[in-house]
Amino acid sequence: MNTTELFPAATEYFRVMEREDKASAIEVFEPNAVVVDDGHTYTGREQILGWLTGAASEFQITSTWLSAERTDTGAVAVIRISGDFPGSPVDLRYEFAEGAGGLIGRLAIAA
Repeated sequence: MNTTELFPAATEYFRVMEREDKASAIEVFEPNAVVVDDGHTYTGREQILGWLTGAASEFQITSTWLSAERTDTGAVAVIRISGDFPGSPVDLRYEFAEGAGGLIGRLAIAA
């Protein structure tokens, strides 16, 4: 998939999330960023770090890019996720809002 359709912080988010240690992904989020995933909302870097090292790291996964595009306020990527979790595989939509300075201001993940 051509990640040039994403803004740099969103591209970096996906690059870091492929690693075993996902904690360094916190650097691409604004200090007051919001992540919405699986019915939960995480606000600020402390809560997002908890999500990155908890729920976002819970399962071993592989991903297949389906689409990526820029929007007026950020970017959207659709990725097929497969792994050792219930309901695998699933197509997830990642909606990014680009914040000040090019960091991620909001990330909403939905099936």
